[in-house]
Amino acid sequence: MTDSCVAKRLKVNGIVQGVGFRPFVFQLAEKYNLKGEVANTSSGVSIHIEGPPDNVAAFERDLAEKNPPLAFIVDINSKTESPRNHTGFAIVKSKARAKMTTLISPDVSVCDDCLGEMLAPTDRRYHYPFINCTNCGPRYTIIDDIPYDRPKTSMRHFKMCPRCQAEYDDPVNRRFHAQPNACADCGPHVELYDSQKKEISRHAQAIEAAARLLKAGNILAIKGLGGYHLAADAANTAAVKQLRRRKLREEKPFAIMSHDLKHIRQYARVGPEEEKLLTAIQRPIVLLEKKKPNAISEEVAPRNRYFGVMLPYTPLHYLLLAQGFDALVMTSGNLSEEPIAIDNDDAFNRLGDIADYFLIHNRDIYLRSDDSIVRHAAGAKRFLRRSRGFVPIPVFLKDKVPPILACGAELKNTICVTKEDKAFLSQHIGDLENLPTYEFLKLTVGHLERILDIDPEIIAYDMHPDYLSTRYALELAADHKIQVQHHHAHTVSCMAEHKLEGRVIGLSFDGTGYGTDGAVWGGEILVASEHDFERAGHLAYVPMPGSVAAIKEPWRMAVSYLQDAYGLNFQGLNLPALTAMDTDNLTVISEMITKRINSPLTSSLGRLFDGVAAICGIRQRVNFEGQAAMELEMAAVEDAGALYEYAWDKDGAYRVLPAPIIRAVVDDAAAGRPVGEISARFHRTLIQLFTDLCVVIAKEQELNRVVLSGGVFQNSILLAGLTRALEDRGLDVFSHQQVPTNDGGIALGQAVVAAAQAKR
Repeated sequence: MTDSCVAKRLKVNGIVQGVGFRPFVFQLAEKYNLKGEVANTSSGVSIHIEGPPDNVAAFERDLAEKNPPLAFIVDINSKTESPRNHTGFAIVKSKARAKMTTLISPDVSVCDDCLGEMLAPTDRRYHYPFINCTNCGPRYTIIDDIPYDRPKTSMRHFKMCPRCQAEYDDPVNRRFHAQPNACADCGPHVELYDSQKKEISRHAQAIEAAARLLKAGNILAIKGLGGYHLAADAANTAAVKQLRRRKLREEKPFAIMSHDLKHIRQYARVGPEEEKLLTAIQRPIVLLEKKKPNAISEEVAPRNRYFGVMLPYTPLHYLLLAQGFDALVMTSGNLSEEPIAIDNDDAFNRLGDIADYFLIHNRDIYLRSDDSIVRHAAGAKRFLRRSRGFVPIPVFLKDKVPPILACGAELKNTICVTKEDKAFLSQHIGDLENLPTYEFLKLTVGHLERILDIDPEIIAYDMHPDYLSTRYALELAADHKIQVQHHHAHTVSCMAEHKLEGRVIGLSFDGTGYGTDGAVWGGEILVASEHDFERAGHLAYVPMPGSVAAIKEPWRMAVSYLQDAYGLNFQGLNLPALTAMDTDNLTVISEMITKRINSPLTSSLGRLFDGVAAICGIRQRVNFEGQAAMELEMAAVEDAGALYEYAWDKDGAYRVLPAPIIRAVVDDAAAGRPVGEISARFHRTLIQLFTDLCVVIAKEQELNRVVLSGGVFQNSILLAGLTRALEDRGLDVFSHQQVPTNDGGIALGQAVVAAAQAKR
């Protein structure tokens, strides 16, 4: 080696395949007049570079700092090599390795460059609904294995025409090695069918016909990026009602999609933070406050202050919405509680009684991926569902851990697999309440283990013996299986996000979780580390009359809290919500509580929200999980006067007593105080109560970090209020920003707890 020529071997790990990284490297080498080669490997990208020392140094600097839009570099390993006297710089064929550590890019929105071409009448891809390039389009949902090359994607069925092949082979072209690259001559196409599988039209005519059918009030099943949507004109109340009836979805809000921000601003408030979320390349559903009046049917999100809104993210969406809609309902293509359909034949079979027509295409989806849902709350982006657009980007851990499979919880299930210092949380799988969702769980585990080359040594699972995720874990062949308490997993999932170690105070608030004593936990104050926890405090137990029935019928929890606060005389209260209840039912439920018949004890804060909502007359029965608590939150007004009385006692752990709060709520409700004021006082009381108790525990335990996790923290009033109040008292507060605070993030905590316990 001479002073005038040095050589380096650079190994780049991260999201560097299928994102235009090799053309970027090629152009960088050309810029600095360097020789060598670049290739995809199963561990990322390998580069041999040689030339003048200053030029090589500049190349290395730009490699780390200037990347394609979808690239995400985790690390670059640089090693000096001997020059090989290359005569130029080449992009060479991918190199397979036994060990796979590369990261796969998520599916993202079509880019502005492609949109411009699609809308240009002179472009050869004019109105082509599958236009894409290395900066955009499908990735995770079409890949079957790595290295990420076309033969290992669902595009292997489409042979590129000469013009597409030339783009694919040209290192300076935006479509160089864009695996889904295609055009109308050689790529996928759309077709329109009726529900009896009779073809109506194809190509551009199919999209125009689909728009006419939607305007006429029909329901369409539309194949997208990660699965099917069920679509209806969001301004057509009759069509939206029909969709609700057929989909068996009584009141849960539907997501809607509009062509651009201008349309969205006609019916919803879009601040700077919301605009940033809406226009991000992931194109999630974003919760936006409704404007009134608006042209969107009330049936889209009944009794709700918010719309769930997204912008188009596929070329097909843009072409459809350009036909003149304020918004389209774009809800998951399934019957309620089932996984979304991804296969054309399966869609006709499962959605044939819901959709009048089907707008399909012939590019296979290998793995379903629901739309992600986010909101801006307490100063940051918060996930309600982390799926399309974000998966499989990992959460980076503070230490390397063994390969682990964490099987998640029962509701909002996701699974997590770990590899070295990376935790890969899956897309949303759903509620494990039926065989199709259970099969989807198993499919997802197999897919992630394959594309990430992970063979788990440890299986982590929830303590609840009846969860399907637990049963699945126990059936697997593995030497080490570790059960993790639900609320400990919640707390540690948030710790993992923030790379915290050591002990913290964990406020773990949700609806249901199996406790170490067999009771239903959910209002927990833990002193926890990654290894273990102690229960420092909790809501005092009350019975759940009817067990699961009490979740679906909050009036049962109202009776339980009333009997806890007033004894058997509660039926004599002058309470409007109580007089509306059937007397015989009250007597039966009261006896169940007294005799502890099918009435497990619960410390759940979610159930307290349900009970208060029912006492206030907001809702006696719910049509989806958390509905009563959500409506109680949305009813709250700004200023509501003094706090309610609150109290706790101590018997080993602190017990927060609900009775004083319940009696104060009853007094207000009986006096005819507006529900919005009762809700606001209730929220402010909880904020003050848990702040005071955290301060006491922090002093006793000599701790100053508080972690907030669990589904109750989807409540933005509680999240923002507690964060502010705790920080005002000198405590450091951590909450979720990378994964959902609900059970969709719990698998991450399970994995990290299992790793810590296995290490011990």
